Amino acid sequence: MTDSPADATPYEVLGVPATADDETLRRAYRRAARESHPDLGGDAQRFRRVQVAWEHVGTPAARRAYDAGTVRPGSPTTPSGSAAWRSDAGRDAYAPPSARRDSRPRARSYGHPGGRSREVFLAAEREWVGLGDPIEDPYDPALVRSAPRHVRRLLGEALAEEATAAIIAEMGIGVTVWHDLDAGAEGKLDHVVLTPTGLWAVESIDWGGPVAVEHGEVVGETLGPGERPVKELVRAARAVQKQTRVRFTGRVLVVPDAAVDEDVELVGTPRKPTAFVVRRSALGQVLAGAWSPEGSVDVFAVRDRLQQTVRFV
Repeated sequence: MTDSPADATPYEVLGVPATADDETLRRAYRRAARESHPDLGGDAQRFRRVQVAWEHVGTPAARRAYDAGTVRPGSPTTPSGSAAWRSDAGRDAYAPPSARRDSRPRARSYGHPGGRSREVFLAAEREWVGLGDPIEDPYDPALVRSAPRHVRRLLGEALAEEATAAIIAEMGIGVTVWHDLDAGAEGKLDHVVLTPTGLWAVESIDWGGPVAVEHGEVVGETLGPGERPVKELVRAARAVQKQTRVRFTGRVLVVPDAAVDEDVELVGTPRKPTAFVVRRSALGQVLAGAWSPEGSVDVFAVRDRLQQTVRFV
């Protein structure tokens, strides 16, 4: 369990509704701990998630703090690899990032990272709460944590896109990035990043759980039915490439650090990779050219071409 809104809540880990009484919660914990205990044939990772869930809601005080959207001092968490929010930041954990206040040179940026995903989240949250019912603060941690997981995941996607944008911004003025590009029938492409060594199609996502690469695709328990992230990235990149008439150096799927075991995992063959699955903390290395083919791109020509042809959602 991480602090991501996309992740399972302690109640979901223990298999009970958030309205369960203390005794029901205690019985659920004992059952889950027994079923997942490694000495009894269970899974060690599952057992650890059960223990962390219980530490969050196992006492009345901890449960009140969790339900209210606050964090107990010393409350254990698992790092998510996200630079966009903190579990102890209250409302600011989920609210849109504030405008920059320093004058350091940053990458040129166009479009609104996470903007479309936030719109979709707010619409889904409004529908879940009840159309017409007022929402005083859509980013109130208690409200977000009580939402269904598919609603929370929409916010997790926005936060993931904003975290990627923050990393790219720190790469300096030699880098240009376009966010939330229109990919036509394929939806949108989260980011297109132009560096002196390449042009990258980038998607940012947080499934709230671990993932792996199998048979040329990303798989995991928390992915939706029929979800095929690599295939969807390839299609979106092709749509933007056809629209702009530029060629991408590579495609990158950025995930939280806790989601994978390796910094970079290749999808496809080394000679012709389909995509790279990259830990968020390793993204700068990839975009800087660590995995680029030899050669470089004509930055000025490509930037001019994209500026003339790109469309935003």
